[in-house]
Amino acid sequence: MPSAERILIVESDPDIADLIGRQALRPLGYQVAVSQDAGSAIKLAVQTPPDLILANLNLPGLSGKDLLAALQSQGIKAPVIVIAEKGQEHDAIQAFRLGAMDVMFWPLRDAEVVSIVERALRQTQESRERQKLDRQLKSTNDELKTRLRDMTTILSVAKAVTSMTDQRTLFDRILESALQVGDADMCWLTLREDKGSQYVVRAQHGLPDAWAKKMNQTLDDGISSLVSLSGESLHMNGVPLQKFKIASLGKSACVVPIKVKSDVIGLLNVVRKADKEFSRDSQTMLEAMADYISISLVNARLFRAIEQTADAARAGEKNRHASLAALRQNIRKEVEAASYPLNLLMTEMPGSLNVDQKKALETVKTSLIKLVHASENTVTSPR
Repeated sequence: MPSAERILIVESDPDIADLIGRQALRPLGYQVAVSQDAGSAIKLAVQTPPDLILANLNLPGLSGKDLLAALQSQGIKAPVIVIAEKGQEHDAIQAFRLGAMDVMFWPLRDAEVVSIVERALRQTQESRERQKLDRQLKSTNDELKTRLRDMTTILSVAKAVTSMTDQRTLFDRILESALQVGDADMCWLTLREDKGSQYVVRAQHGLPDAWAKKMNQTLDDGISSLVSLSGESLHMNGVPLQKFKIASLGKSACVVPIKVKSDVIGLLNVVRKADKEFSRDSQTMLEAMADYISISLVNARLFRAIEQTADAARAGEKNRHASLAALRQNIRKEVEAASYPLNLLMTEMPGSLNVDQKKALETVKTSLIKLVHASENTVTSPR
């Protein structure tokens, strides 16, 4: 038993309408409506679109061919089988050109009517299934293209995080990518101050002037504070969003926390002007962006710590060299001070020195000279 497809019969001859509708089709479970002229048939087709139309070419007033043209102008997509008399082959060909699907040459037996109708419905169903599959295939292809685009964007951001040293430029790059993967119209980034719990706007894209003026200031949008406390992403659209200040920017919003471990250090805010809910995939992509921002911030802190350590090491090295230079100078002065009485003792003091005494004094003098040379070679000036 076929499903209850709706069939509209447009036939002015009550005998033909009775044979087709009451005798052939209704016993098989089809819903049959009968109209005697083209005008009323068009009204019925508009009010209750049928699955199939059977129309006689020889209607009073508007002909079957006129009906075909009228159905097309009204955008009615139901397939049409025309009923023609033998000898109307030329009119049947014209009907095909106007969009008819098949033709019945009357008279026919009810079994032949059923066969033609079932073939037409089967072809129509197959066509609809193909169209449905085509739409599904197109939708799948579009989704795959979007995913590929988003993954390419994510990869480019990952490369930027490892190669860019200018954090402001990196933030701009990440926000541009967030707009793309979030299919959004505007976004901004707030970061928590090192000392305190305030979140300050550090970068933005697409904000109106009144909001963009909040750069490097706190910005209360109404929902970011909820995310900073919960540490979980939040998306909202439609009527619930209207309760918050952020509704003045758009009809759909998503806020993603930027975390280091469990500590929320910033927030990524994305807004759509259209009332279109953020999907789970979009939220996941935005969370990936937030992760990259977190990585860049941690990297920046590490770089600052390394620079501070290097500066401290350079300062310590400079101080060490200064201390050693001072020590070298002191050694030179002390040696010079000791050399004078030693030379005086060896050359000008009255009395003679025995050999052992002279050797001892020479040894002392030589040691002092070596001490000066050693200090010169060891205690070098900083480069």
